[in-house]
Amino acid sequence: MKRRKFIQNTSLTSVGITLGTTLISCKKQSEEQSRKEQEIMTNTTSTPIAVCTWRFTKANAKAGEALASGKPALDAVIEGVAVEEENLKNTTVGKGGAPDREGNVTLDACVMNPEGDYGAVLCVENITNVAALARKVMEDTPHVMLASEGAEEFGYQSGFAKENLLTEESKKAWEEWKKTSEYKPIINIENHDTIGMLAIDKNGDIAGACTTSGLSYKMKGRVGDSPIIGSGLFIDNEIGGAVATGMGEEVLKTVGSFLIVELMRNGMSPQKACEEAIRRIVTKNDKYKDFQVAYVAINKAGEIGHYCIHEGFSIMKYQDGVNENVLTKFYHTS
Repeated sequence: MKRRKFIQNTSLTSVGITLGTTLISCKKQSEEQSRKEQEIMTNTTSTPIAVCTWRFTKANAKAGEALASGKPALDAVIEGVAVEEENLKNTTVGKGGAPDREGNVTLDACVMNPEGDYGAVLCVENITNVAALARKVMEDTPHVMLASEGAEEFGYQSGFAKENLLTEESKKAWEEWKKTSEYKPIINIENHDTIGMLAIDKNGDIAGACTTSGLSYKMKGRVGDSPIIGSGLFIDNEIGGAVATGMGEEVLKTVGSFLIVELMRNGMSPQKACEEAIRRIVTKNDKYKDFQVAYVAINKAGEIGHYCIHEGFSIMKYQDGVNENVLTKFYHTS
């Protein structure tokens, strides 16, 4: 055999061996991936669970009680977050929320159901229960997102009442803020504390809702992560779900909730997935000491995970008739 022909044959054989090995490796990885997904999908809980960001005790209890009565997960989370949307003392969600720099209260919300459908509303000024409105967008329109006046008009057509969301207390606080107009969100202070809620019902189906009035004294028109699919909320009913709270701009940059669900798909526990999502933020932004981000996640087995950048965040968990506040581990220790 000529030398050139020998080299060609040898090279082709080497390529064939390498390609074969690669294909075998890819097949093994694919089989492993399928096995992990199947484990998550089949290891489901029959015990309904509701979890939410922060210490929104009454809201989570409402959702838990709805689940205990046999209601589906989507109904439960919308009923739950409505408690805070209607709570005038809560300056970060719903009516009574802090306004933007122009004095306008604008609300954002989104929901996802077990089928993977999604609905959202942005910059809504005159409707309190925007999570319920987001559900209407999801179920009664050909769209997934409506904004501002269009969202409000659809809301009125759907039977939602028009009302002024700026309470006297919020107005006085805004007028006091205008004296200095200093804009610096304070970690764990009620200026960006969204309520995000996840529920798994008696059938093992998962749904979620996220609703907020956004950053206090934000620029007019500002929208954060809360109504954006994959950032403030993401559900895959075969795997699990996740919600976010804190500095929305940072959550958006890493599509945090989607990331967590995908990490769980690849075999991570909800806790490890939340920790990795926070790690992605702090390793990409050296100013992380100046803001808070927190995540909560649940998988099909009913396992819960939650993690944050700074100390002070906690979650509510309702299961088996018990509604408890659980402190969250955090990244930054100095």
